[in-house]
Amino acid sequence: MNNRNDRISVVINTYNAEEHLRKVLEAVKDFDETVVCDMESTDSTREIAAEYGCRIVTFPKADHKSAEPARTFAIQSASSPWVLVVDADEIIPDALREYLYRRIKDADCPQGLFIPRQGMFMSQVMHLSYPDYQLRFFVREGTVWPPYVHTFPVVKGRVEKIPRGRHDLAMMHLANDSIHSILHKTNEYTDNEAIKKAKKNYGLVALICRPAFRFFKSYILKGAWRDGRAGLIKAGLNSFYQFVVVAKMMENKRNGK
Repeated sequence: MNNRNDRISVVINTYNAEEHLRKVLEAVKDFDETVVCDMESTDSTREIAAEYGCRIVTFPKADHKSAEPARTFAIQSASSPWVLVVDADEIIPDALREYLYRRIKDADCPQGLFIPRQGMFMSQVMHLSYPDYQLRFFVREGTVWPPYVHTFPVVKGRVEKIPRGRHDLAMMHLANDSIHSILHKTNEYTDNEAIKKAKKNYGLVALICRPAFRFFKSYILKGAWRDGRAGLIKAGLNSFYQFVVVAKMMENKRNGK
């Protein structure tokens, strides 16, 4: 049993997450606690969580399109001073668990850590996705997660990144989205992002330049060219995402929203 100050709770937000959940829970079973914050799933998510002895809390689904509105509630539902947030399609390697427990014993441990993540697309592991840093480990007290998609939590204190060279510590993102599912999520997520960025005065230049830069960043700077056709397609989809965000912002502004 760990000292009270050295305890880590894993927090997982779920909604109809049965597909990968057993693998995810198996990988985190050796942490001090696992809290599943479920948004009223209609599949076997809650039953699977109960099988693994997780503490289950509920956040109303309502019309939420992502987990972000439930993040702060989920974090504050944990009982440990340290929290590791894991998505319901991410695998935590043993090496990362051991690393985190060592770090919180250090006198110079930061209050938050960005963790590298490795992802997949078109059934292959992508160079483009690495290190895809996620701020997922932090002190529970005082941490707040903004209720918008694609945001990071606000942590009180110093935040560091795990070195990108530590591939052994990277979370594995199991989701292998199809182009169809990516386009579906693009429509949902860009609605949210257009609202979040409503105060920005984007115009025609942004409509052209932001997608162009995102393609350059994805394909050249982040190495999607090494992933062949899959990399080219994914870079194009990333560019399209930015185009839709700016276009919706312009539409909302014209409609007085």
